[in-house]
Amino acid sequence: MRGCKNGLTYADAGVDINAGDALVDRIMPMAKRTERKGAMSDLGGFGALFDLAAAGYSDPVLVAATDGVGTKLKIAIDAGILNTIGIDLVAMCVNDLACQGGEPLFFLDYLATGKLDADQAASVIEGIAEGCLISGCALVGGETAEMPGIYRNGDFDLAGFAVGAMERGRSLPSGIAEGDVLLGLASSGIHSNGFSLVRKLVELSGLEWNSACPWSANALSAELLTPTRIYARQLLAALKSDGVHGLAHITGGGITGNLPRIIPAGLGAVVNLDAWEMPPVFKWLMRQGNIHESEMLKTFNCGIGMMICADPARVEEISNMLARKGETIFRLGRICRVDGVLYDGTLA
Repeated sequence: MRGCKNGLTYADAGVDINAGDALVDRIMPMAKRTERKGAMSDLGGFGALFDLAAAGYSDPVLVAATDGVGTKLKIAIDAGILNTIGIDLVAMCVNDLACQGGEPLFFLDYLATGKLDADQAASVIEGIAEGCLISGCALVGGETAEMPGIYRNGDFDLAGFAVGAMERGRSLPSGIAEGDVLLGLASSGIHSNGFSLVRKLVELSGLEWNSACPWSANALSAELLTPTRIYARQLLAALKSDGVHGLAHITGGGITGNLPRIIPAGLGAVVNLDAWEMPPVFKWLMRQGNIHESEMLKTFNCGIGMMICADPARVEEISNMLARKGETIFRLGRICRVDGVLYDGTLA
């Protein structure tokens, strides 16, 4: 019977278990920084324990969310800027939790690669830990998978999983009615959606990732990789006011696709496009691709990362509270009896 003289090992097939174990040891202090009330276990077990009572809940309902960062990840890999993409990963999950009324409690990540690069992985997880710190959730575990033959060396993919909770009866949306006011919170940039189109436009422009940015003094890659803004803590504070009836995270699909997800049947929204100025990155994308306004509004956030549906009597209170938390707020429109989302004004 034929065979190998010294016997094959898993490492011979491209998977280095020792490297994976070393990475766990390396990222343990990062996870430790994110500990919060309720977290009960360290990295390395088969699962993670969380005590809802210790976190302050008496009759909790759990809410879960999962997401990735799309092809923004490809720019991060090509540009060699990996320490912020983990913030995006957390943001895409915990912002969704907040839209349901949930407080982010704990987070897990999944990193899949062809060949584990410990420095690369540690840099990514550093960003994940930072995102968890910003949002107030614990990084309780994750999985790093080496899959030679599936991913080319240097490439990897990310997925994130967040679990949150709320007291029973506090879920959103709730109570949205005709006349409610729509507020918008400014985005930090493109966030983590529409990057397949972004990459196409950069290719057509002839620019490189390290080229000077057409709209700022930074490199193009640094501008495009600005992390997704995490709104979770601020929104949870706003939810203490009973005036918040719904929250819409403006991700893939833009305002056009995401706002209707929280509006009851028989109602729609009118949004005033003159209420805010579109940030320079979106103006450049729009000009570079000669993109129609309607396409912009269903592809990108266009400067509005989160929308709030609020009781008209509590709008000033909610706006002032969010401003104190560092948010830039725009009064965008109202809920009314129309079909879908209608727009007034022009993106500019």
